[in-house]
Amino acid sequence: MHELSVAQNIIDIVKDNVPVNNYTNVKKVLLEVGEFSGIVADSLLFCFDAIKLETPFKNAEMEIRNIPFKLFCNSCKSETTNTFGIRLCDKCKGYDTNIISGTDMKIIEVELDS
Repeated sequence: MHELSVAQNIIDIVKDNVPVNNYTNVKKVLLEVGEFSGIVADSLLFCFDAIKLETPFKNAEMEIRNIPFKLFCNSCKSETTNTFGIRLCDKCKGYDTNIISGTDMKIIEVELDS
């Protein structure tokens, strides 16, 4: 389960980007997780909740927004979705496509209590 190391990395990133005197004020960490990122959202939430208890962020919540897998077809110039991870255009059935979303995981926001 690599979600445990991802959860630890998220905590480390928050530590690196929030001033020490605001650690206990971290209220929420907002993530965007692509459906083709390899991250299982429920497992990541579970791991975050388990390891945050040993950190100054024990009261923080994690919110995950799921980002759909989308392609841009260079042949027909359309944006399309497709079966998870298949780079085939749904419109023209061409393979000349670029992935435009759904493969990343990003920390979008860290919300602090005022």
